[in-house]
Amino acid sequence: MTKIAQRDSAPGTVLVIDDDETNRYILTSWLVRAGHTVLGAADGAEGLALLERADHSLPEAAVIDVQLPDMTGFEVCERIKADPRTAHLPVVHVSAVAVNTEDHTEGLSRGADAYLDQPIDPNEFLATVTAALRYARARLRAERLTLRLAALNRATLDVYRAVGFPSFSAAATGGAASLMSGPATAVLLSPQGLPVHSHAAGPDAPPVSRPARPELLDQLASSALGSGTGAEVVVLPADRWKALLPLDPIEGDVVLVVARTKRNRPPVCVAVPAAAARTTDERELLQQLVNASALALEALRTYNEEHALALALQRTFLPDRLPDAPGTALAVRYLPASDHAEIGGDFYEALQTPAGLLLAIGDVAGHSLVAATVMGEIRHALRAYALEDHPPHHVLERLDALLAHTRPGLTVTLCLVLVEPGGGRLHIANAGHIPPLLLRPDGSAAYLPEHGPLLGLRLSHPPAHVHPAEPGSRLVLITDGLVEVRNRDLDDSLAEFLDAAASGPRELEALCDFLLRSFGKDKEDDIALLALHLGPDPDPA
Repeated sequence: MTKIAQRDSAPGTVLVIDDDETNRYILTSWLVRAGHTVLGAADGAEGLALLERADHSLPEAAVIDVQLPDMTGFEVCERIKADPRTAHLPVVHVSAVAVNTEDHTEGLSRGADAYLDQPIDPNEFLATVTAALRYARARLRAERLTLRLAALNRATLDVYRAVGFPSFSAAATGGAASLMSGPATAVLLSPQGLPVHSHAAGPDAPPVSRPARPELLDQLASSALGSGTGAEVVVLPADRWKALLPLDPIEGDVVLVVARTKRNRPPVCVAVPAAAARTTDERELLQQLVNASALALEALRTYNEEHALALALQRTFLPDRLPDAPGTALAVRYLPASDHAEIGGDFYEALQTPAGLLLAIGDVAGHSLVAATVMGEIRHALRAYALEDHPPHHVLERLDALLAHTRPGLTVTLCLVLVEPGGGRLHIANAGHIPPLLLRPDGSAAYLPEHGPLLGLRLSHPPAHVHPAEPGSRLVLITDGLVEVRNRDLDDSLAEFLDAAASGPRELEALCDFLLRSFGKDKEDDIALLALHLGPDPDPA
């Protein structure tokens, strides 16, 4: 007989409800001699009250006489089965009076699991109780396994869709606590190389994290997995566990699972009380969750590494300084998208040309390393064409032809502003980009909305529109990441941005900071902002 079968057939606690004291004594003595613990009741109300008072030590089976003084045994059975706390309890009816086929049929139809007529053979009676216990325990085990499989599925989904290490750590630790219906501890290494000790006090408790000793991960791994890959389960005695994590709240022996997906990578370590993972099924479920967590953390770590490299590459495509243009002041801000978003193709440029100071701001369609690479190509080509002294709309036409030839199907928005020497006039050639915002010295503000088609469509571009500019005017060029808000009309966002810029600080650097604080929080796209002041920038004081 297997260990599970032995456990299922082991003695348990049995409730006996019989108004005949002699019958109750005989049934009780048989059960006690077989190793069972017995709770006795003389009528239905007393038996139901015993069940009501029972907290965590409910009987595992009930033997109920059919003829009781206050209600029938059938009614008692129905009330037991109707209560979610006791619905799993197997009921064995016994009767010396209701012994015909109709009585048996009624009893079994109203919820009983077995029906015995008196006089009863003791061996048959004990075998029936054991069979009822075995069936009930197997059913409970199957139900618990089903619930834990559902918990494993939820926890696995949570660790895979976690955005960032803090949410991953909470998902892994909380998932283990939910899966094992108790406390759980995880020791992890963040993608930034910081060891973390995370603990959840229970399924509904929020995980709490604290820094861990750098050598702790290797010490835990040596207890189970060593330097290998895969996932291993080991039981650590309480003294060994406390020596490794003296401040961890889990007391007693623990089941530790260590998983690693690649050699020379840090492992994921999760521990739960040994009593919460006694069976092979329970330990295998925990092992699956920890293995999934290790895979998810490796994907997160790889993404962070690639994202950091992409951002570094993206930075190399942007100007490292702004030109010192006489009679003007420039300020720029560039914010990459959040750590959890792909890099974009936003860019800016400012350079002195034979015709004056040329400002550019643009955005390559899409978010990927390709978008960032195309941004670099466009920016370098822009510098070459501009330094050849082409007028702005000819620069756009050449860039359009280059893009259509080298990157067919890709589009770019680009706004060029040529500031004449002396700053009296602005030549604006806009290829489908957000229009520049002109802030006049008198406090009025307006977008300069004239524009032509996007780059990449092989369409002609109109000559630049010329706008007079008074000394003291400021010009603000932005990419859509600063003003675009999901589910909100862009025109409304642009109107709000205009009002804020017009009422904001006059000093250029302060204005840029103000606009970023007001519009740049929690955005999912890169943000570029380029600002120009015609004439000396006002003193910040």
